[in-house]
Amino acid sequence: MAAFRDMEEVSQGLLSLLGANRAEAQQRRLLGRHEQVVERLLETQDSAEQRLREILAAEEEVAQSLLDAKERAHRGGVELQQLEAELRKAGEEDTRLKASLLQLTRELEALKETEASLERQEREVDEDTTVTIPSAVYVAQLYRQISKIEWDYECEPGMLKGIHHGPSVAQPVQLDSTQLSKKFISDYLWNLVDTDW
Repeated sequence: MAAFRDMEEVSQGLLSLLGANRAEAQQRRLLGRHEQVVERLLETQDSAEQRLREILAAEEEVAQSLLDAKERAHRGGVELQQLEAELRKAGEEDTRLKASLLQLTRELEALKETEASLERQEREVDEDTTVTIPSAVYVAQLYRQISKIEWDYECEPGMLKGIHHGPSVAQPVQLDSTQLSKKFISDYLWNLVDTDW
């Protein structure tokens, strides 16, 4: 603004000089002043253009930063949605695994109870067999020695098969327990025993 006022002042001075037809020295002085004003005007214009370029560059940089920030925010939003989806899946998997763990824990407890029950039963059987089996084995061995009958334990159910090793020859024993009474079978087997001891 000051440059334009100076320019106007110089122009008016030139007009008055030309109109009054003054001395050449005053004209030179005014022309020099006019040159200074034009130089200042050009410098101001250059400075304004430089500042305008700097402002435009800064605006471009800010706009690019804003676009980058928007892009980062968009990518962050997409990543956040992916993370939320993964978190939901992980939560569902966690719930499923917890339910599975609870089921397995219940099954483990049931198996422990079954194992404890089986151990109790095994102890009871062991106690029973330590008392019963030796006496049963003794009776079976004694009966075999007395009766001299070798039993076929792989015969059909309901059949009694074996070989009686009598005093002179071995003879087969084959009785159908479904057709014969227990008393008859017992008497028959005891009749095979040699009583001449």
